[in-house]
Amino acid sequence: MGLVKVSNIRVYAYHGCLVEEGKIGSEYRVDVSVKANLSLSAGSDDLKDTVDYVYLNKIVKEEMAIRAKLLEHVALRMMKRIFKEIPLVDKAKISVSKINPPIGGNVALVSVVLKKSRKEFF
Repeated sequence: MGLVKVSNIRVYAYHGCLVEEGKIGSEYRVDVSVKANLSLSAGSDDLKDTVDYVYLNKIVKEEMAIRAKLLEHVALRMMKRIFKEIPLVDKAKISVSKINPPIGGNVALVSVVLKKSRKEFF
């Protein structure tokens, strides 16, 4: 088993329950970590035998571009795509954070973290 991590993906998006959030948007940070058997790719040195972190980044950016009210909804959409589109992935952890959320206080960020295994989806 191995771990592929893509950390601190920065995206500007329009998530939130407030109408204003859909109009002005906000900065977000996404962290993705996936567990997979990387023994084949470690020996073959071939991209087709591993989890492509460029593709993980693509999934994050595409799903962040689709407006949602809740961060957990966005995280679950990402999770479903990862398991559907990258068969090598056994487990995934996704953290979606809203930077400087509009909650009436001095808060750096709020985060939602989902952890799932492939067997929970199939």
